[in-house]
Amino acid sequence: MTQPTSFAIVINTGSGSREADEAQAEIASVLDAAGRTHRFFPIDGSRDIKTVVREAAAYAKAEGGAIVAAGGDGTINCVAGTAWEEDLLMGVLPQGTFNFVGRTHGIPTETREAAEALVRATPSDAQIGMVNDRVFLVNGSLGLYPQVLEDREAWKQRFGRHRIVALWSGLATMMRGYRPLRIEVTDGERTRHLRTPTLFVGNNALQLEKIGLPEAEAVHRNEGVLAGLVLKPIGRLAMLGLILRGALGKLGDAEQAVSFPFREIRVTPKHHRHAIKVAVDGEIVWLDPPIVFRAAPRPLRLLTDRARQPGEDPG
Repeated sequence: MTQPTSFAIVINTGSGSREADEAQAEIASVLDAAGRTHRFFPIDGSRDIKTVVREAAAYAKAEGGAIVAAGGDGTINCVAGTAWEEDLLMGVLPQGTFNFVGRTHGIPTETREAAEALVRATPSDAQIGMVNDRVFLVNGSLGLYPQVLEDREAWKQRFGRHRIVALWSGLATMMRGYRPLRIEVTDGERTRHLRTPTLFVGNNALQLEKIGLPEAEAVHRNEGVLAGLVLKPIGRLAMLGLILRGALGKLGDAEQAVSFPFREIRVTPKHHRHAIKVAVDGEIVWLDPPIVFRAAPRPLRLLTDRARQPGEDPG
């Protein structure tokens, strides 16, 4: 399939900040110069994001074009879910803090460069994960990690959206203490009863590689394999050591961390029959147990200029 000629761009404008306005103008300038028709669908807080994304999807389908997410991992996730359900081509213009999706697929972080790459991009298959009926491109988790994300958002509201703020907020949450999960995990052949601070499931080879999990290569091959990670119950100092190992890319070597590849797992909390908190690509959702993680039965059709291989310099 050749490049699409029309784009429905879902852009997170927040409260109409100057940076968002500049980004929109820059994207429009590139697409106009390339002769690509486009329409912006702003997420400005006045309407629900899902409503905006559905309108963008309808436009893309009517025009025979692609739907594009211009925002962070949360915006990208919402657009990806609809793009996957409607089998639409999807593009990404990264605007977030970590940009794992963009960096994994070789999409530039600068707005103009990303828009220029979108013009050149062609479709490729991208594996996505699912937790119950929600899709994720980067990760899903329950336990301690969702709490880290909630606290991180509070810190960002106060101190700004910077990586160092995200790091310090995570450290503060983990050192404050936590209540371990008691869960039953089965892959259809074997059932384990676990007591763990968190269950983390990764679908992004770059993120898994960065923290040092050996399953990164299996996930990168797009063969329907996800990576699971559970931590053994540990004290605060040991937790700090694990954080340091992760920062150094050596989490996979830690005795307290157990990682494993899988195609599908069913997670049932031992003492929790109601909806529980789950983190999905940086957003918090409430899902009814059992919580089922699996690779989606078909890939997302993602527009990329080039694929980033694990170990390759993303620049």
